[in-house]
Amino acid sequence: MHHANHFYGHANIMATYAGLSKPPRIWGYLQHGWNILDGFAHGTNFAPGMPKFVWSDSVRRRGHALGLRNYSVIGSVWLYLLKVHPELATPAKRAKGTIFYPFHGWEGQHVLGDHGRIVASINEHETGPVTVCLYWNEYQQPAIRKVYAGAGFRVITHGYRGLHWRKTDEKFLVKQLRELRKHERVASNRLSSAVLYGASLGLQPGVYGDPMVLENEHPSFGGQARIKRLWPELDQPYVPLAVAREFTDTELGVDHVAGPAEIREMFRWNS
Repeated sequence: MHHANHFYGHANIMATYAGLSKPPRIWGYLQHGWNILDGFAHGTNFAPGMPKFVWSDSVRRRGHALGLRNYSVIGSVWLYLLKVHPELATPAKRAKGTIFYPFHGWEGQHVLGDHGRIVASINEHETGPVTVCLYWNEYQQPAIRKVYAGAGFRVITHGYRGLHWRKTDEKFLVKQLRELRKHERVASNRLSSAVLYGASLGLQPGVYGDPMVLENEHPSFGGQARIKRLWPELDQPYVPLAVAREFTDTELGVDHVAGPAEIREMFRWNS
């Protein structure tokens, strides 16, 4: 199983959905986050003939344009999580305020930008209580946490996504779902998976503030300029919910969710 299939506990969620107690090896590559290119990280070494399980048909089309094949569109793991946890189908009774996700780096690339400017943008656009959810990469840096905590925001992290089959927080997405349910709005300084997840639950989405720069970002993704060019209607502090839901349903692949038996068949879990 490719190690990225485990990110955020995705393999475990799919196994639970398929009726298994733990995930066997997935025969293929599973998209782990919203992606504006072929569905996978730049430089992913695909084994010949192995299937690529992606969220949406738009990802499949872009992959085909790049000469890639063997795509299967199955919808995002997030949608399967919602089916696995029907008890979290409705908002918390006292949902309030905004959860903000600053754009983050990872083990191989850091984010370059001014977190103080993000605080200023949040204060400009939010009126209720604010939770700032930092990725583990930034959360482990006290100086960054202090910027947000010092502004009076609640500061959390959902955990560690894992890397090379190690330290994966299998409950990462469950924690994210529980936190989103506590809020009325979701926002970020870049259009991202977290914004899509929140909008899919009916939270009012927003995208604003310094988008920051990813260290040594590969030009094939087109950067923030490409995102703004393709989806300008989503680059505003208060995105109309109807617009956000249409986009979210398409990008998360709502119409492509497979049944448990289909997943077992596609992932070669029947044996």
